[in-house]
Amino acid sequence: MTTTNLPEFSISDLFDAGVHFGHKSMRWNPKMAPFIYGERDGIHIIDLQQTAPMLHQALMQIYNAVKNNGRILFVGTKKQASELVAEAAKRCGQHYVNHRWLGGMLTNWNTVSASISRLEGTDNKLEDEEFLENLTKKEILELTRKNDKLELAFGGIRKMGGLPDLLFIIDTNKENIAVKEANKLGIPVIAILDTNSNPEGIDHIIPGNDDATRAIRLYLRLASEAALAGIQDSLVAAGVDLGAVEDIEDLLNEQENAKADKASRTKKIIKKPAAAKEDKKGNKPFIAHASKAKLENSDNKKAVTQKSSKKADQEEAEVNESE
Repeated sequence: MTTTNLPEFSISDLFDAGVHFGHKSMRWNPKMAPFIYGERDGIHIIDLQQTAPMLHQALMQIYNAVKNNGRILFVGTKKQASELVAEAAKRCGQHYVNHRWLGGMLTNWNTVSASISRLEGTDNKLEDEEFLENLTKKEILELTRKNDKLELAFGGIRKMGGLPDLLFIIDTNKENIAVKEANKLGIPVIAILDTNSNPEGIDHIIPGNDDATRAIRLYLRLASEAALAGIQDSLVAAGVDLGAVEDIEDLLNEQENAKADKASRTKKIIKKPAAAKEDKKGNKPFIAHASKAKLENSDNKKAVTQKSSKKADQEEAEVNESE
């Protein structure tokens, strides 16, 4: 098997991204000693001569997994990694957790699957204009907030369809629960390990700075490119004429843009006036947007109209306060 499609990098690239900077020497984990080059101004320096080949081997694991139709789960919930993790996973059509790792995300997959089903359900409701027309604006907002909460927790794994074949983790100290769950299920783990990290339980170690944004961006770019290379070579092995298909990354971006368009349409629907609902006595309240020509001029009708209009104003004020 050739590896010419793997992304290329040099020790100079690692150095420029600050991969060699570890933590203060007083905060180190002695188990990382084999990967430490030395100390400078109280800061441990990581040995990039070791990082380079270990990073290459990790990229090979990603490439092989994706080429064989495996699923990669990118995990990074710390502030400086969160957005980059989502971007990298989407770029190569893989999966991610970038908000908070919920206990049991792997070991209690049946429950997670049920939550994903609820997310799909709220998505479908928010895309159904006819369904939304029967809800008040307040009810639509409540449904939207529920959907947003589920999306934040499970949006990155909603299309995974089962347990991942490989985890790629930024900062194992923060994602230690993810490591434990993967170990329990026998799922291989690739991880960036800083000088204060614990290498136990990590199948493919990448010694490096796990805090600097430049370093994190480099790791994730290389990982996503390795996954894209795996997809490409998988298509070639299947006899697909790559000259007759769209660029793989562009195709994945189009799919992501389609999801964004759906979300945009939902926001427009929320701004539409909601249909009025009957009260407990079965009387339909006044619809603020009804044509004046359709209103009768009787004193009784006017009284009902004024009362219902006041009620509608109160509901609108409550919604605005909640927003």
